Amino acid sequence: RSLPLAMANMASSLGRTPSGVARPSVAASSSRCGPRPFLQRQFHAPSSGSHPVVPGNADSRIVVRSSPADVPEPALSPVEKLRQENELLRRTIEEAEAAQALLEEIEQENGVEEETATPAAATQQPTPAAGDVDMMDTASTVGTSPASMSDVSSAPGTYTPSGSKFLTSIDFDGVAAYTTKGEDEMSAYIGKLGPLGKENFRLEERTNRSWMPQLPPVPGGLKEVPGVMPEVTGDGTACFQWDGSLEQCREHFQHRYGVYGGLRHHIDVHEGGMDKFTRSYEYYGLHRGENEGKKGLWYREWAPGAQALALVGEFNQWEPSPEHWAVRDEFGLWQLFIPDGADGSPAVKHKTKVKCRIVGSDGATVDRIPAWIRWATQEWNEIQFNGVYYDPPETSAEPGVLEEGKKYVFKYPRPPRPRALRIYECHVGMSSMEPKINSYKEFAAEVIPLIVDLGYNTVQIMAIQEHAYYGSFGYHVTNFFAPSSRFGTPDDLKYLIDQAHRYGLTVLMDIVHSHASENAQDGLNYFDGTDSCYFHEGSRGRHWMWGSRCFDYGNYEVLRFLMSNSRYWVDEFKFDGYRFDGVTSMMYHHHGLSTTFSGAYNEYFGFHTDVDAVVYLMLCNDMLHSLFPSVVTVGEDVSGMPAFCRPVSEGGTGFDYRLNMAIADKWIEFMEERTDDSWGMGEITHTLTNRRWMEECVSYAESHDQALVGDKTLAFWLMDSDMYDYMAHPDFGPSSPRVERGIAIHKMIRLLTMTLGGESYLTFMGNEFGHPEWIDFPRDDFVDPGTGKFVPGNGGSLEKCRRRFDLPDADYLKYQWLRGFDRAMCHLDKAFGFMSAPHTYVSRKDEMDKLVVAERGDLVFVFNFHHTNSYSDYRVGCLNTGGYKVVLSSDQSCFGGYSNVSKEADVEFFATDHPHDDRPASMQVYAPARTCVVYAPSERVDPLASDPEGLGVKDLGPYFAV
Repeated sequence: RSLPLAMANMASSLGRTPSGVARPSVAASSSRCGPRPFLQRQFHAPSSGSHPVVPGNADSRIVVRSSPADVPEPALSPVEKLRQENELLRRTIEEAEAAQALLEEIEQENGVEEETATPAAATQQPTPAAGDVDMMDTASTVGTSPASMSDVSSAPGTYTPSGSKFLTSIDFDGVAAYTTKGEDEMSAYIGKLGPLGKENFRLEERTNRSWMPQLPPVPGGLKEVPGVMPEVTGDGTACFQWDGSLEQCREHFQHRYGVYGGLRHHIDVHEGGMDKFTRSYEYYGLHRGENEGKKGLWYREWAPGAQALALVGEFNQWEPSPEHWAVRDEFGLWQLFIPDGADGSPAVKHKTKVKCRIVGSDGATVDRIPAWIRWATQEWNEIQFNGVYYDPPETSAEPGVLEEGKKYVFKYPRPPRPRALRIYECHVGMSSMEPKINSYKEFAAEVIPLIVDLGYNTVQIMAIQEHAYYGSFGYHVTNFFAPSSRFGTPDDLKYLIDQAHRYGLTVLMDIVHSHASENAQDGLNYFDGTDSCYFHEGSRGRHWMWGSRCFDYGNYEVLRFLMSNSRYWVDEFKFDGYRFDGVTSMMYHHHGLSTTFSGAYNEYFGFHTDVDAVVYLMLCNDMLHSLFPSVVTVGEDVSGMPAFCRPVSEGGTGFDYRLNMAIADKWIEFMEERTDDSWGMGEITHTLTNRRWMEECVSYAESHDQALVGDKTLAFWLMDSDMYDYMAHPDFGPSSPRVERGIAIHKMIRLLTMTLGGESYLTFMGNEFGHPEWIDFPRDDFVDPGTGKFVPGNGGSLEKCRRRFDLPDADYLKYQWLRGFDRAMCHLDKAFGFMSAPHTYVSRKDEMDKLVVAERGDLVFVFNFHHTNSYSDYRVGCLNTGGYKVVLSSDQSCFGGYSNVSKEADVEFFATDHPHDDRPASMQVYAPARTCVVYAPSERVDPLASDPEGLGVKDLGPYFAV
């Protein structure tokens, strides 16, 4: 069905912002109509009498057709007609699938067996060639493969072949089962299950299409034994072996390593070791226990500036009895014990609202949420949050079963640490397609399948720690040990993480230890009535740009609080690591503001360095990696501090990865300030490869920062308002040169960033398909504390605080092309492991031809950024001789290209020992304008491969790993 009228008239149904930018208000159909293959792009011509405008060079690959005949205005609106036709199409597909299922059932009854082909790579891991052993990561292969698809006894960890929609694994009671039921029968079947069963079923149905094996459950539930802290040895200068220039900073390294070693020694002697010290969350706060043979509730709080402290709440009608006042020790620790009632019932029950009443040094009485509280909630008719005593009295009978009022028991193990992170950065609350706040359970059911299907192996979740102001994106934390109650309960979050682990996803938390909210009612500010307590006092304790409080990392109890917090989320919730926010702000007294880092070492090591903060990061990284060896830590550092990603034992800060923030800034600079013909290939490659030797980076072309209101994503920079009028598929509406250019460059930027930008890669949810809406959290009018400017609010609306995952599912929109390409490049890394490959070489960065040629692992990448010139028989250098074939091309029709270079052509390019660009071998290729093409050894390419669409990987690739 052709719907050009609906798409051409879409502007009439768009809401306009004050700036005149159109915003879509039409919900695209969520029905999947299957791919619409086409060999040549078709463009609608403008109105009669004008000449059609086509992007790039007008050559034989462009077919210009006349405009469709005028269609009379229907009685129904275009949007309503679109919805009705999609509904009709959906019912047609359902009827066809039901008929197919019935036919299969009849065949089975009559003894006719359907042949099921098992992918070779699903039954046997490919053996690398002798020279490829260094690239093979045998420890990262997850799960096992069945001998055949009929071997259902090995359900946990099995592969399911692509396209077998009805071969579905269901695991809602801890029992794996397989079914070949028809869709109608299946719908009736899952209708009998509870909500949790339905969520698991939908999760399975989507993820069966991806290359993600499941992890087997742990019998009896997950139980972990922490590792052992190593001895402190050396003087902190072992990292100099990677950079001899650090010798000039020897005294600084020795000093900070000495401070680190002294704290380690003090903790071992006076706290019983790091393991016990970092489990202080089991002692501080509210906990069940005994006192003089009586059972009850202990409450402990550090508040050195308080004159008196009591526990109040619903249990005592918010007025403390004499026995509810705490006793203080010499270190400022307050504690009290509340015994159970005479009948044995707890005086403070599960989900009881509580606060601590503090009499400050000035005699003023204030109520505060306990600093170690594990849940905090806000009533719909109240402004302030309340602390909640969260301790379900019962435990779920089975691991993996989420039951109201019972403690969740983890069912699945942590996945092995990925050889390279492909990170999907996301926010639970804004992950719904609807303008609402999504829940942990909905995220597990709806978003995890999308992440797995796209080929990402790591999910990085923002805004987990409770934050009173939703619009802060979770970066102004008020309650550090409490998962945000907007999205559900702590056990709901545990269920989400367990479901992610089930499919081999590594789960990182965006943790905020660089500062805290200035909110004095709900957070830590003025907690004990003083300006200090957890923070530096005076101006040093205030971040002038962020309007927040800065921690005193030299305070012993602050170290206890933060280090226990960093362990708490890993130990209690099974997070697999962290992205530490704002690390640059922590490490320097100037917070990295109004400062330029040129690379001179005196900028990193001197009096402007906050040694206490750096030592805290060393202690934290050392503890996490020692007690939980598979943990991954990523630091957001824009300064480029040397040894940031070297182990603490060498004297480094201990992070696994640095977030390479310069790349996104460079792409924005090019799009904002440069014309296409002035893009510098050398400047691009320098920015992408400019990182420290032996220190790994996470690259990204854009993150959540670029998606926020006031900024622009890549898609917005490239296509701007044309996204609202010209994103219809060529079969359904007109296009524009700006959109055609934008789609082509969007794909090139993302693949080039993944190829050369680092050893891992990140994207923010929705950016992979060019999400057309910015993020605008519900907010009121306010004055920006950093600039003093008035910022108008949006009336508390959630309309722009969501993700339109339905857009790339719509076959009549072009968003499918961008998502498809992103999915293909993620699976390319799964198959070839090129991001973690030791071999990287940039052989050409041609400023005239606008070409970049690079090698990573076994692959050869050719990027042609020229806006008009395509090159035939273009010679590119490579490492090895032999045959090469196209394994991925942005010019594929399924990615919105013209198919001038495609895997289906099955052309073999032979590399001979003809040196070129300082490479020992070379081959000649065709490089169309604004395309990127990846070549792989011929024996590792399958031109007929169809999953993912557009990717020509043979089986699961030579170095497959999740």
